[in-house]
Amino acid sequence: MARNLMSNDEWAFFERFILAVRSPNGRKPTNHRLVLDGIFWIARTGSPWRDLPEEFGKWSSVYRQFRRWTLAGLWEQILEALNESRIVPDALQMIDSTVVRAHHQAAGAKGGLRAKVSAAREVASRPRSICGSMRQACP
Repeated sequence: MARNLMSNDEWAFFERFILAVRSPNGRKPTNHRLVLDGIFWIARTGSPWRDLPEEFGKWSSVYRQFRRWTLAGLWEQILEALNESRIVPDALQMIDSTVVRAHHQAAGAKGGLRAKVSAAREVASRPRSICGSMRQACP
């Protein structure tokens, strides 16, 4: 099994939230603890979903369950409960990917915006009449 799986105490904390959002559809429940471990593995490593180790189950099933829980608001409920319980130290901080900036070379292909601006200037500065472009022919 993978390292750093959830302890029994951690699972006891998360289990009540997961059981609360579970919709009774007559199916046999999956191993939600293993699915949650798989989701945490993806979050910890930053790997694509398709690289999820098989020991967590099919990557598509784990992703589908992640989406269901996201749409049900599970993650917000868990974060609120963690904040209220003071289990997590105040010094622990999260990095939101919306504030992480890409390298300037990730903005486009060679030339990119600079070539487009140069082409726009050239079009804008073209003469607007035949006389303007043919000075020797006009009086």
